Amino acid sequence: MAIDKKRTIDFLENEWATYVARFERLPADEKSRRMDEQGYKRFRDMLAHILAWWDEGMTIIKAVVENREVERKKYDFDVFNAAAIEKYKDWDEAEFMAHFEKTRQKALADFKSMNEADFEHRRVRGWIHAVFIHHAREHLVALSKFLALDTLENEWASYLAEFDASENKDEFLQKQGFERFGGLLAHVIGWWDEGIKIAQGAMNDPAFVYKEPDTDAFNAELVEACKDMDETELRKRFEKKRIEMVDFVRNLPESAFDNPTIERWLAADVVEHFDEHAL
Repeated sequence: MAIDKKRTIDFLENEWATYVARFERLPADEKSRRMDEQGYKRFRDMLAHILAWWDEGMTIIKAVVENREVERKKYDFDVFNAAAIEKYKDWDEAEFMAHFEKTRQKALADFKSMNEADFEHRRVRGWIHAVFIHHAREHLVALSKFLALDTLENEWASYLAEFDASENKDEFLQKQGFERFGGLLAHVIGWWDEGIKIAQGAMNDPAFVYKEPDTDAFNAELVEACKDMDETELRKRFEKKRIEMVDFVRNLPESAFDNPTIERWLAADVVEHFDEHAL
C-alpha cells in the first residue's frame, strides 16, 4: 500500500474536496439512513469527528517533519470523539462548514510544502493513512469515482503481496471463513462480476432492478466453482479481474455515481468489501 506525496494530495484535492457536496446531493431519507449506519445523529457531528482527527494528525505530522518531540498518546476514542462533537455543537452552520473547508485547504497546503522524503517516515505515513485515507473509507457516505479507483489501484493491488508477507495466514483465513486463500480470491472475483453486471444493467435501463441472490448460497457456489483450481491460476484471475474493474470504473461517467444502484453496489463491492477482508 503506497502512501506518498501525490496520493496524499490527491485525497485532499479529490475525495475530501467533494465529500460534503456528495452527501448533500442525497435525498433527505437517504441522508438519515446513512447517518444511522455511521452512528451519528447529524452529518456535522461526523464532520466534527473527522476535523478533530485531522487536527490531531497534522499536529503530529508537522512535529515529526520538523524534528520536534511529540507525545505518543494512548487515546480513549470514545472520549476523544465526544469532545470533538461537544467542541463544535454550538457553532453556526455556515461558520462550521467554512472551518471544515479551511482546515482541508490548510492540510493540503502543508502537504504540498513537504518534501517527498517526509512521506517515507513511518509515523507520517501511519497518520496519513489513518485520518485521510482509511477515514475516507470508514466514513464513506457517498462513493466517488476517485475513491473506487484508489481502492482498486492501491489497496486491492497490494492485497496478494500483503497476504504473502503476513505471518498469520492460517489465523486470518480462519477468521474470514475460508479454508484457503484461493477461495477468498474467488469470492472477491465473483462479487466484482456481480458489481459490473449490476452497474451495466442500471446504466442501460433506468427501470433495472437487481434480483439479489441468497448471499450464503452465492458465496458457497463461488468457492465450490474454484475448488479444483490451483492457487496460481486463481491469483492470475484475481489480478486480471482487478485490472478489468479499474478499466470499468475509469470509463464510467461521473454521472453514474449519482445513480443509487451503481453507487451503492460499487461502494459495497470495491471499498467496503476491501475492509471486510483486509489483512
